[in-house]
Amino acid sequence: MTLLAVDKLEVVYQRAITAVQGISLGVERGQIVALLGTNGAGKTTTLRAISGFLGLDDARVTEGAITFMGERIDNLPPHEVTRRGIALVPEREKVFPNLTVTENLLVPVARAASAAERRRLEEMAFQFFPRLAELRGRLAGLLSGGERQTLALGCALVCRPELLLIDELSLGLAPVVVDDLAQRLVQIRRELDLTILLVEQSAAVALAIADYGYVMENGRIVLDGAAERLRRHPDVQEFYLGGSAGARRSYRDVKQYRRGRRWYG
Repeated sequence: MTLLAVDKLEVVYQRAITAVQGISLGVERGQIVALLGTNGAGKTTTLRAISGFLGLDDARVTEGAITFMGERIDNLPPHEVTRRGIALVPEREKVFPNLTVTENLLVPVARAASAAERRRLEEMAFQFFPRLAELRGRLAGLLSGGERQTLALGCALVCRPELLLIDELSLGLAPVVVDDLAQRLVQIRRELDLTILLVEQSAAVALAIADYGYVMENGRIVLDGAAERLRRHPDVQEFYLGGSAGARRSYRDVKQYRRGRRWYG
């Protein structure tokens, strides 16, 4: 079953700047799907369009549709999107720095929830992220980058989502921390039957755990396929998995370069 469908989506900032141009993608129930691309490709804009947070940046979906569990959600406010079962782990402003770990975990829980339900959700987060249990009384502003990312994931889980959106899991974190978080996402997907859409600059990280992937460049989808196929695709290997030399060129540059070689060679 297609849980999330994005169809020919266009997003415009300040009624003038088109950031996402006609993209389409689908996320099947139970999948981990990776959305790859360099800085400025439109990945975060796509996530914010799905989660309803575009309005904070004076942006709006102007064309196309976003459908979740059979219902249109484009341009709905964030609380309505969350109520339908989507939780976002943002790239920035992940936690409340002046609240403790436990207080951060309880912020997303509905006020109507019983004390027993609140404890159950808190313990669920601690089950998947034992380090948070050790830090439960510490202010979030005193946590390391990896601990803040872990706490942000825990806060999303207590919302009991059907779909988890994660913006840049690996950004600014040590490789050993990223590997641990990635494997915990696989565990969470398996044990909670959760669906995950993961935005990443690091193709190596995302494609190691994803079932399917999309590559974005300049606001468009330029390539998609099963994760194993993308890992073996020569263009993905050259640009996204090829080290620092590839980081200075775009996917389109690679394609144009290769077309030129075939044409003139």
